[in-house]
Parts: sequence; C-alpha cells; structure tokens
Amino acid sequence: MSQYQIAVIVGSLRKDSLNRKLAEAIVKLAPSEFTFQQVRIDDLPPYNQDDDMNQAASVKRLKGEIKNAQGLLFFTPEYNRSIPGVLKNAIDHASRPYGQNAWTGKPAGVLGASPGVIGTAMAQQHLRNVLAALNVLTLAQPEAFIHAKEGLFDESGNIGADSKPFLQNWMNRYAAWVKKHTA
Repeated sequence: MSQYQIAVIVGSLRKDSLNRKLAEAIVKLAPSEFTFQQVRIDDLPPYNQDDDMNQAASVKRLKGEIKNAQGLLFFTPEYNRSIPGVLKNAIDHASRPYGQNAWTGKPAGVLGASPGVIGTAMAQQHLRNVLAALNVLTLAQPEAFIHAKEGLFDESGNIGADSKPFLQNWMNRYAAWVKKHTA
C-alpha cells in the first residue's frame, strides 16, 4: 500500500483559528495511508524578488516540505473577500524564483470555515485562481464553503455528527484525487 504525505497549509496565524481547528479535525477522516503535516508559514519574511537567489532558511524549509509532499491541503479564512496576506506570501515564496515552483503538478484540496453564512466562498475562489496559475491540480467538486456554527465540532474537537457525512464525502473525494494524480 502506498503512503501519501500531505502538506497542510492553514492561512491563519491565529492560535484559536477556526481553519486550524478544521484542519486538525478533518484529517481524522482520511484513509490510514494518508499522513498530514501542517506547514509553518508564520516565520516567512515578506516576499521580495530581490531575495530570490538568497532565500531565507524558512523559505527553503517551506519549499522542501512542499516538494516532499504528494498532495496539498489548503484551509483559508476569508479576509476582506479574499485570502489572507500570510497565505499569499507563502504561496509566492514557494513559487519563486521563476522556474522553481514547488507547487507545480501537486494535487490539492481547498477548504475554509467562517462564521459567515457563505463560509469562505470568495477566498476559496481567489485561492483557486492563484493555484491554477501555478499549475496546482485543485479538486473542483465537491466545494466546501463551511459555515462555522454550533455543532461543526463536537466536544472533543472532532467533526460533529451533522457535518460528518458531508466532510467524510469531501475527504473521500480528496483522497481519490490525490491517488489519481500521484499514480
């Protein structure tokens, strides 16, 4: 049986982030041959093209973790109808310098949770546009615009009973997507 290492990128630095909580809960729904590693993005300097030939150690670490992963899993909050700056900064760093894009060809999933009724629909669409430009193979369906309301998580921090069927289906489709694109 193949093993699949998935790089998890959470676009929020907040300690009690809904999206970090979602990331920690949904990976428990994955098949046993999948392992997940949250990629650190809080220590990256602001992207500056002048640094492309002398990247910081944190940038090299990020690029190495992305390159070593068989798949990507993005969790994005929605800030001002788009993705957070820290997430875009991480994406820019790992795609540069030109011709050394660590993201290219990786199968990915995009999720997001928000207290708002439409979840993170706008942010996810913006993220999908950015990922398309970087040749990331992003799962299109099912979409997961998650309204973070009571019951999304149970008392133990797992996905709640009402949300579990939908998110289990999402994870099953994501796992199949990664397997298809890493075969």
